[in-house]
This record gives sequence, structure tokens and C-alpha cells, in this order.
Amino acid sequence: MNLEAGWVARCGRCLLLASLVLFAAAFSPMQASAQSGNGDNGTVADFLLDNGMEVVVIPDHRAPIVTHMVWYKVGSADEPAGKSGIAHFFEHLMFKGTTNHKAGEFGARIAEIGGRENAFTSYDYTAYFQTVPPDALETMMTYEADRMRNLVLTDAVIGPERDVILEERRSRVEGSPDALLDEEVQATLFQNHPYRIPVIGWMQEIKELNRAEAVDFYNRYYAPNNAVLVVAGDVDPDDVRAMAERTYGKVARGPDLPPRMRPQEPEQNTKRTVTLTDRRVSVPSFSKAWVVPSYHSDQPGEAEAIDLLSEILGGGTQSRLYQELVVKAGIASGAGAYYDGTMFDDTSFTVYGSPRGEADIYAVEKAVDVEIRRIIKDGVTDMELEKAKKRFVRSMIFARDRQSSMTNIYGSTLATGGTVQEVAEWPDKIKQVTAAQVQAAAAKYLNPDISVTGYLLPAAEPAVATEAAPMPSPGDPAETESGLPDPVQADPAHTAPAN
Repeated sequence: MNLEAGWVARCGRCLLLASLVLFAAAFSPMQASAQSGNGDNGTVADFLLDNGMEVVVIPDHRAPIVTHMVWYKVGSADEPAGKSGIAHFFEHLMFKGTTNHKAGEFGARIAEIGGRENAFTSYDYTAYFQTVPPDALETMMTYEADRMRNLVLTDAVIGPERDVILEERRSRVEGSPDALLDEEVQATLFQNHPYRIPVIGWMQEIKELNRAEAVDFYNRYYAPNNAVLVVAGDVDPDDVRAMAERTYGKVARGPDLPPRMRPQEPEQNTKRTVTLTDRRVSVPSFSKAWVVPSYHSDQPGEAEAIDLLSEILGGGTQSRLYQELVVKAGIASGAGAYYDGTMFDDTSFTVYGSPRGEADIYAVEKAVDVEIRRIIKDGVTDMELEKAKKRFVRSMIFARDRQSSMTNIYGSTLATGGTVQEVAEWPDKIKQVTAAQVQAAAAKYLNPDISVTGYLLPAAEPAVATEAAPMPSPGDPAETESGLPDPVQADPAHTAPAN
């Protein structure tokens, strides 16, 4: 996937994100070098505090600004059965008062100095961030360290905030046909893994969330040894270390958590279809998804090959799907593919499209299937592959120009089991991928007989799809809200005015 598109694609399953402006730079966590740049910018520093909190510092002295971001290694996929939505619910509760500061005081302090703050929840992590002048960094650390352990959670706080979450779900999911279908497709694609459950949670379970469950969640997961601090900007690593020790270093280590062993997917053997017809839909669309390895769960080299497959097949205006369906045939208003490689466990690969003019959705689906079949049978050209690699490398360079890009790359990588070294090695691994590996990934994973297709249709459209063109099986010699990452992110209630 290309840098921004990868995260953008994931949003289709959460639909609880605010403006793209606040998180435009979020993308695959592997797509950057461990060097933050040249000139006045230094090498990324990585160290542990005595209480187990990992700290990453990314110096960038081009502007007097710093981004401070805390990532907790807990997301909706870690929730107890029957308690869906509690990770996102707790993200909201973190903006309430503590024993040392009143509710709203933290945000008011940030607003006074013209800073920005926000937070988001995903399947695998929850993150909180502020962008402020460097001289305010230690203040941010003080407030963030305080709410790591000192929240005041009463029934008077829990009830109203739970109502806010319920209204979010009504407006952003029940109020959106796209969101409803995406939720059902996800629940169908993953038959056993918690990724089948929406990050915001199911309505009936959100209604039952209570204070005792929130406190238990807090005590279990919100501790320095289950968190990663990423600081990017006009700072010196030694100064950041000293500030972190004076603030986060005073927070007691929490309980040692067991490895994140979640229920895994059984062998999938069926082709499944999910169809939603709705009178609010004016233009039909379809998606087709497969379960594939992520960067954390793959065999060596597979994730990189899948990433490049996504880019070549449908990563942008130079991709096969866009050129063949939109530019040449003119049957699609849009078509593409995305790979959700940032997940902790096995993830998804998705293709999608919408018709244009007199074409119908099934003609678009058939044309997409043809392009997949071509790659499975004939592979990709060396020129296609090299161009895709160059686009990735250029995106990596562009990422260095945004503090938010760098903090999200490192934070999401470390929060899902990766390392700073893996971030540094990612470009070289991409360069080593061969055309044969890309073809093998397509043949192994994009089996049309083991996929989930979602159709979003106007009320007048037929509910049953016609058969798309047959595709060869993988063994024959001759397939993540609304514009931002899969996380339930940038909640409006927590958002400082966007620039």
C-alpha cells in the first residue's frame, strides 16, 4: 500500500474518525528509515526507563515544535468477551479529571499555548498525542504521566460518557450504509479472531459497560511497562530522557501482562457474500477481501511482497486497476486495493470499485477479477515492480517531513511487536522483493473461492449478485470510518481546533 492510502483504507471499518488533516500522515509503520534526516536532524534514539516504559526520540530541528505521543499496547482486540467497545470507551475516560487535575484542565493548558491534542483507538493499540512548542514538552509529560494512573472514575463520570459513545455509534455507524456494510463484511471475513468485532463495539454491549469494568481495564493495561512514548521534533534525546525520568519514571510499574495470544482464524474454505441495499445509496460499490499475513505474523518477505502487490494492483492512479478500469475502459469511477499490514495478527487484503456511467457494479467486479487473474497467471513486470518500490521509497522520504508521520510509524510498529531496527530495515527489505514473490503472494492468498465480497446497492438494485468471471485457483500454473486509519481515532470531543 502507499503511505497514506494504507491507513485511509482501514478507516472503512471504524468510521469514527475526524478530519484527515489531523492524521493525514498515518500509514504502514514499516515505511520509514531509522534516520530522521540529514543536516540538523539526528539519529533516532531508543531506550527503556526503569519501570519498563520504552521511549523513542526522533530529533528534527527544522522548526520549534514537538509531537509527544503515548501508545498503550491494548486495543479492541484485547477486550474481554462480551465487553466490546471498552477500549474506545476508556480512551474517552482518559480526558476526565484526575486526583491532581480537574477535567478539561489538560486540554485548556494545551489550547493556551496554541497546541493540539487528540487520541485514537484501534484493534491493537490506543494512543494519545499533543503537538506543542518544545518548552511545553515536560508539562505534557507531567499531565500524561498523571492520567496514566490517577484518573478519578465515578458513576457520575461513566454514565454520561457512555451515552456519548452510544450517540457516536448511532450517528456514525447506524447512520451510514457504508459503515453498516463494512462492519458486516469484517464480521464475516474474520470467523474467530476478535478483529471481527467493531472497535467502537456492539450497541447492546456498549450499553452495559460500567464503572467496575472500566477500573479493571485501567488497572490491567494502563501502566508504563505496557506503553511506548514517542517524541519527535526540536528536542535533544538526552534532554527527553531526563524529562521522561522525572515524569513517567515516577509511575510505578504495572503487572506483567501475558503474551497477546488471541483466538486465531480456522482454515477458511468458502466464498461468502454480504449484501446491503439501502435507499440512501446513490452509487453502488463492492469490495472483496481475503485474510492474509501482516508484518507481525508473516513468513520472512511475505508482507513486503503483499504490500507491493497492493501497490501495483490498486495503490493509486498508476496502478493496474485505476489504469484499466478508470482510464482505459471508463467503466469505474474508482477502483483500488489496500493491504492492512500494520495489524498484530493476520489481517486483510481488499480490492474495491464503483461503476461509472452505464456500467453496473458486476461489470466492475468482473474487470477487477480479470486483473487479479492476470497477476496470478502472468505475474508483474520488472518495470511495474521497480516503479512501485520507488514510490514507496519516495513516500518514506516525504514521511520525514512530518512529525506526525514519524511518531505514528514508530509508535504503531512498537505497539504491535516490532522494533526500531525493523523500521530501519524496511526499505532494504522492500528493495529485495522479486516479481516472483509478488506473483506467489497473489497466487497463495487471492483465491476467489475463499473470499468475502460486500455489495452496497441502491434499494432498486437486485440483492443477489451475478457471477463474476471465474478465476484460476492459487495452484493453477496457467483477495479497514471514512477516510482515516482503522483506529477509532480523533474523536471530535477530544479534538483541538484543526489548523
